[in-house]
Amino acid sequence: MGMTMTQKILARAAGLPQVEAGQLIEGRLDLVLGNDITTPVAITEFKKAGLSAVFDKDKIAIVLDHSTPCKDIKSAQLCAACREFAGEHQIAHFYDVGRMGIEHALLPEQGLTAPGEVIVGADSHTCTYGALGAFSTGVGSTDMAAGMATGLAWFKVPSAVKVELTGKLGPYVSGKDVILHLIGAIGVDGALYQSLEFTGEGVASLEMDDRFTICNMAIEAGAKNGIFPVDEKTLDYLKGRVDREFTAFEADPDAAYAREIVIDLSALRPTVAFPHLPSNTKTVDEAAGRPIQQVVIGSCTNGRLKDLREAAAILKGRKVADGVRCIVIPATQQIYLDAMAEGLVADFIQAGAVVSTPTCGPCLGGHMGVLADGEWAVSTTNRNFVGRMGPTSSMIVLASPAVAAASAVAGAIADPAAL
Repeated sequence: MGMTMTQKILARAAGLPQVEAGQLIEGRLDLVLGNDITTPVAITEFKKAGLSAVFDKDKIAIVLDHSTPCKDIKSAQLCAACREFAGEHQIAHFYDVGRMGIEHALLPEQGLTAPGEVIVGADSHTCTYGALGAFSTGVGSTDMAAGMATGLAWFKVPSAVKVELTGKLGPYVSGKDVILHLIGAIGVDGALYQSLEFTGEGVASLEMDDRFTICNMAIEAGAKNGIFPVDEKTLDYLKGRVDREFTAFEADPDAAYAREIVIDLSALRPTVAFPHLPSNTKTVDEAAGRPIQQVVIGSCTNGRLKDLREAAAILKGRKVADGVRCIVIPATQQIYLDAMAEGLVADFIQAGAVVSTPTCGPCLGGHMGVLADGEWAVSTTNRNFVGRMGPTSSMIVLASPAVAAASAVAGAIADPAAL
């Protein structure tokens, strides 16, 4: 029986010639990730277990991004614990204020993720790196502690859902619309503990930033991971970033899939997800006109340069509507610099938006954009659960950067093509 991309990567990590869905394996880790919220818990477990050394200081990344620059005393203490641990163990990839970025945009940018690698992170959106043909998945802080100490983790090999992409995206349609459409079709548990494996001739038309967005939200369909095949666009992205050897795996022609789905990219419309689930999707045509009070453009899902370009193209020469707060958050310092060099930051500010340092901030209701009672936000983040961005009476609509920017101008959910 043939293997999927994910199964081949896990077989390599386990030192086995073959694995199959449901099999329990112990695999070698290429990278272990934590952030300022999850790493302190892992440090506590690390010490509680009597551990005194990490398996490889070059294969651990700690990124301070969720509540940084620190918003209060508690967040400052959590960051201090991370700094102390990183210093004690000489963690090579430690990212603090000034060097930081949102972890799932920063690590690929820094060349820490590559095809064929096994990456775990104490953050559920670690599945982002499947865009590069890696197996990456979120784990708990205890698993992070064990991974830092041993370089190993247990996995149950997932079965796979094959998502065949055909056609090309139309105007104002992006990777965010693709993944929202898919989640709307199969539900938040539609790929529970399965690998979402994207394939088909439509893949070639997707930019890397679209692929990162799609894999980032694989977890919102319940998936263990999302993964794309490695092609010329992948290799171009890796050039100048990754200088170590890597292996690009392809699914076998006779690989078994639990389910196969076909998505015609050319048929998609801009799509949004209404409260309180990413699966509660509507096309922008169905949702247009709902008044809003806030727009957030950023996050590990949609804070990359392509996202900012798409938002700025709509905001340039226009004004954010009265009564709407528009918050733009470049995902890394480099993206911020690139956006400045292209004049995008000036476009945002002149339109009446505020531009923040890289941070997860408002996505988890931490800071830099918490909602008040009854307020509605259009956000390019990945979750719209009850109370995610403020009180339980607040509402979040998930959308692409183009729809978010158009909504900021209209003061209500809006189709960018209608401006």
